[in-house]
Amino acid sequence: MTTSPPRPPRSRGPRIGLLGSYGGYNIGDEAILQCVLGCLRSHRPRARLIVFSRDAEHTRAHQPAADEVVDWEGVPQKQVTDVLAGLDLLVLGGGGILYDGEARRYLKLVRAAQVRGVRTFAYAVGAGPLRESDDREAVRTVLADMDEVVVRDQESRLVLEEVGVERDLVVTADPALLLPPEPFTAEMMRQEGVPANARLVGMSVREPGRAAEKLDEGDYHALLADVADFLVRRLDAHVVFMPMERHDVRHAHAVLSRMTAPDRGRILHSAYTPGQVLGLMSHLDLVVGMRLHFLIFAAVSGLPVLPLPYAGKVFDFARRLGAPALVGVAREQVGLLLAEVDRLWDEFPQRRVDLTARVRELRELASETCARCGALLDAMDRDAQGRGGSDDLNRGPAGGEDSDRTDRRHTGAGGMDPLEPGGMGREGAGPADPAGPLAGPGAPGPHGLRLLGAGPGDGTVPSHGAGQEA
Repeated sequence: MTTSPPRPPRSRGPRIGLLGSYGGYNIGDEAILQCVLGCLRSHRPRARLIVFSRDAEHTRAHQPAADEVVDWEGVPQKQVTDVLAGLDLLVLGGGGILYDGEARRYLKLVRAAQVRGVRTFAYAVGAGPLRESDDREAVRTVLADMDEVVVRDQESRLVLEEVGVERDLVVTADPALLLPPEPFTAEMMRQEGVPANARLVGMSVREPGRAAEKLDEGDYHALLADVADFLVRRLDAHVVFMPMERHDVRHAHAVLSRMTAPDRGRILHSAYTPGQVLGLMSHLDLVVGMRLHFLIFAAVSGLPVLPLPYAGKVFDFARRLGAPALVGVAREQVGLLLAEVDRLWDEFPQRRVDLTARVRELRELASETCARCGALLDAMDRDAQGRGGSDDLNRGPAGGEDSDRTDRRHTGAGGMDPLEPGGMGREGAGPADPAGPLAGPGAPGPHGLRLLGAGPGDGTVPSHGAGQEA
């Protein structure tokens, strides 16, 4: 296990762990981590913030607010549990991490913290799809013992309720809505070959997912190339393809190669921080795309947004934003898609005020998650004071357990350690039912194109498609 070099200790501050999809080179995940670190630092300036990462070197290089970074994959379990045992609080999330094949892996660490008396908080997590019995059982048992569970969207609450989670679930919004922008300078634009003083449209593409599940990959790329060419002609624009993780680059190149005006397209190739990608939005006039955090950055920047949803989280965000959202696109429907782009551009001046109000509300909800985590830390302080401790979680020797920790242990099935074989337990649990679809697609929109509208009661949220990100 690799940990970051020691820093001067923050006297008497709590030790807080953060566990999520970090170190995976996804700009959305890194934006979430930066915001959660900022929240915790604002509530406890002297805290020691410890990030559990898939790639400690990457996290260490890109998240200077972290005091310590710990690898948790491919290392001896005892090294991980020793770090967990020394925590006062483990924060799970945010982001979309509770889904098939991954939920059980994250929750195994959460359970290991719980049995060692560590408080646990789910920070605006996303959930779904959850159809595999092991993941469903882990979600039911571990979330039941968390101090608080906050989810980032209504779809996630519906997924968890369907799985059988019987506890209060608070719905807020994605933490990255609070990301501060950083400058994307004229020199950066020049180095990327993006023209100055030109109308610019941002595009985000990834593997198709549910956005175009009936298309093969070649037809999918050709469809998006048609959209890009239309934007060039209709708006006299240049198209800037913005990869949000490494695999997006291949799809961006495939779309660009099928454009009839490839000279009007540019793919960003340099590595940028989440704040710089957010700063780039100030240069754009409109965005069309798939990645959730690309759309979040655009909305925060006040841009007209056309989501191409590949998963339920994007449908949910589009609906909360009041933006049109395509439920499914076939190759022969390209004209209908272009009509939606055209309408978005024409109607945006009238919709700007509404968008601003909706984004403000979402940012307030994102702030609520931070406030709730702060309230838990305050409650932990009061508990420590009641035991005669300090007002800032004054701990004994690192990694030790006081009597209160021992009293608060969650024992799980048979008292087994969840990081030992069989340790997640199946206490009283029978086979889980497979998760069915949450809902059907929205009602047909103009021209028969299936859309999700902006108002309440205008369709339900489909479940996630294949593939995940923040």
